[in-house]
Amino acid sequence: MLKKSSLVLWGAALFIAWHGLLLLFLWSRPPSSSSSFGGEEGSRLTAQVIRLAQDAETELERQKDLLRQIHRYSQLWGRRKAGLKSSPGPPKNLSPPPPPPPVITQEEEEEDAEPVLPVLVLACDRSTVRRCLDKLLRYRPSARRFPLIVSQDCGHAETAQVIASYGDAVSHIRQPDLSDIPVPPEHRKFQGYYKIARHYRWALGQVFRTFRYRAAIVVEDDLEIAPDFYEYFQAAFPLLRADPSLWCVSAWNDNGKEQMVDVSQAELLYRTDFFPGLGWLLLAELWDELEPKWPKAFWDDWMRQPEQRRGRSCVRPEVSRTMTFGRKGVSHGQFFDQYLKFIKLNDRFVPFTRLDLSYLKKEEYERVFLPKVYSAPEIKVEELQGNRRRDLGAVRLQYSGRDSFKAFAKALGLMDDLKSGVPRAGYRGIVSFVYRGRRVYLAPPSDWTGYDPSWS
Repeated sequence: MLKKSSLVLWGAALFIAWHGLLLLFLWSRPPSSSSSFGGEEGSRLTAQVIRLAQDAETELERQKDLLRQIHRYSQLWGRRKAGLKSSPGPPKNLSPPPPPPPVITQEEEEEDAEPVLPVLVLACDRSTVRRCLDKLLRYRPSARRFPLIVSQDCGHAETAQVIASYGDAVSHIRQPDLSDIPVPPEHRKFQGYYKIARHYRWALGQVFRTFRYRAAIVVEDDLEIAPDFYEYFQAAFPLLRADPSLWCVSAWNDNGKEQMVDVSQAELLYRTDFFPGLGWLLLAELWDELEPKWPKAFWDDWMRQPEQRRGRSCVRPEVSRTMTFGRKGVSHGQFFDQYLKFIKLNDRFVPFTRLDLSYLKKEEYERVFLPKVYSAPEIKVEELQGNRRRDLGAVRLQYSGRDSFKAFAKALGLMDDLKSGVPRAGYRGIVSFVYRGRRVYLAPPSDWTGYDPSWS
């Protein structure tokens, strides 16, 4: 209101001043018979004065119109404010963007000796995101060390209301570009995958460029977490920073169905050459590398290509620390009914931060893991299926090529697809799992020389 009053006074002062100067000029003007301003010259001067007066009136009208607009918008905003105060629920399309999460500097992190790992939740049109957020908040040990950022695509109003209902417990950011993406004619049915890749790029850019975090845990809106989810990532973070042969830590075991894992060894972790996703930790340095070449679609399979993986591995658990409840999605439930809905979610807390995880460093891991695999007795798949030779303990099945790998995997209930030649949960081609209560290693020959992308 003060600003509006000042503009009114300013306009009035301008009007009075102009007319005062005009009168002063006319009074002090020499007679028209004067030799200097006579005849035609005087007429020109009078025309100039009239034109200036008209310009001044036009400017005053513009100022009055501006004041009228200010008054109108002031009334409108006043009504909106009144509506917000009386509204029982979260406002629609009126709430300002939330403040960004706090920026934690490296010095502050080192002084505190506890990493700040934001959890980025990618959301779209699932109002069941509440199930995901409820568990993230229930098990979160510290709001400062694990800020929650929900990035929403799609503009789905019901999902936005669910997220808004958490108030300051989460930071809600929204993908600004909701437009359709031009795609090749043969990819028209894959428009959703293009939008997901665009959303990931924008959301990760916000976390690492705008908020300037040094690492982030990425989950999607259809994931439920285990009680030790945060403990797991907090413990693995120093390992990820220290070992350049690692590029992510994942909460997911692709072959983590209950009958295929040892729940009594919930603390057991592995290295894997397969990018698992589904709850994963990455460093800002990795985003620096990936962002300039981020794909237009199918980002997770792109991550599994040799050009991106560059010989690096991820850490993954024996028993998954996430499970998915989202059958509906752009993949139309691919793998969900056959595999994903049977994944065992860990239900007991493992104090990972008190365990020594140095065995996961590349040299130490291969020094112990590879001899363990290749010293295990080799048996035939029929003997394994028939539950024979139980006295052998851990055993090994050896495959010789793509077809034999897929045949063994199908026979034993493993996921049999390969991405750039890498089997799910595999390390150096070796897939570790439990079959009928005993440890089995599905492995290539010991002289294995690398993955063959043509196997995909």
